[in-house]
Amino acid sequence: MITLVLGGARSGKSSYAEQKILEQSLADAMHYIATAQGLDDEMSRRIEHHKAHRDKDWLVEEIPLELAHRLVKAKAGDWILVDCLTLWLTNVIVNIGDGVTPEEADHQIRDEVEKLVLSLNTTQANIVLVSNEVGLGVMPLGEITRRYVDHAGWMNQAIAKVADHVVFVAAGLPIALKGEV
Repeated sequence: MITLVLGGARSGKSSYAEQKILEQSLADAMHYIATAQGLDDEMSRRIEHHKAHRDKDWLVEEIPLELAHRLVKAKAGDWILVDCLTLWLTNVIVNIGDGVTPEEADHQIRDEVEKLVLSLNTTQANIVLVSNEVGLGVMPLGEITRRYVDHAGWMNQAIAKVADHVVFVAAGLPIALKGEV
């Protein structure tokens, strides 16, 4: 089963996703895949906040880039929470490097998202993916930020197509977009 949980910053999407997995009493193992990287003090504090409030039964793995590879290796019966896809996408974009044309960058980003979608189609585990819905705000200034927003929207659409359930969380309240809450 694949579930995509969308929402804005501080909407309650991570808490909702964690609770959905914790409710599964038959889970063989609960894996928490964290994609964030503490590259500055503020992000490091955010990561520490998440760690402090996370249930201690999680098997935590920090995977900033090789997400598709990890999901393909998942076992049947496992429950995997990926938090969050938009941070993973940021890592993909930042990792592209210098000297790449915008068209080549777009191609590389699409390839990584396609690998992720393929892994979701082949995994034996139950996956709950958290992603920011970044397209509800103002049009961002700057090419790299617009590229990020565009690719985040396309990524969320691609994953929503293969997901069994898609939930939008606003103000801590889940709204079913596909399947059940």
